[in-house]
Amino acid sequence: MTAPEYIQLKAYARIDGAMLSVLWLVSFCCYILGISSPIYGLLAFGLALMTPIYVGSRLRRFRDNGLDGVVSLLRGWAYIILVFFYGGLLFAIGQFIYFAYVDHGYLLLSITNMLSVPETAQALQQMGMSAQVEEALQMMGSMRPIDIVLSILTNNIIIGIVVGLPIAALMQRTRPLS
Repeated sequence: MTAPEYIQLKAYARIDGAMLSVLWLVSFCCYILGISSPIYGLLAFGLALMTPIYVGSRLRRFRDNGLDGVVSLLRGWAYIILVFFYGGLLFAIGQFIYFAYVDHGYLLLSITNMLSVPETAQALQQMGMSAQVEEALQMMGSMRPIDIVLSILTNNIIIGIVVGLPIAALMQRTRPLS
């Protein structure tokens, strides 16, 4: 890959990563709203599942418009990894703002309340998971916003690497359609 091709790859990936972060931020907002209204939770789940479809469509657009209909497996994979990286960075900034300045323990309190419902508590006790859940809740309560965000950012990048390979394989094309 030449230097101009790499610059083009990064430029497309930055733009598409920014749009991916918007998709993720809307999904995250719906998740937070879904704590009190289940329809938003369902919408959050649907938007999160749209990620591979969205990234695949953006790779196809990059291939057809930016590369004249030809993209190799490795270039497509590199593009997807960069899209997830740039999208993850912007998403992490949005999440940090939420956890540092907006949340004030709301998410942890909501999870604790859901797990303390008698039916849920009884089910956890029957499965022998009460101690593990309590320990996980204490650990979540002790985490700083930056710790939470960096954990999610790492997960997003790893997911991009894993999911990107099959998407790139589906979208690769060695010669343009005529």
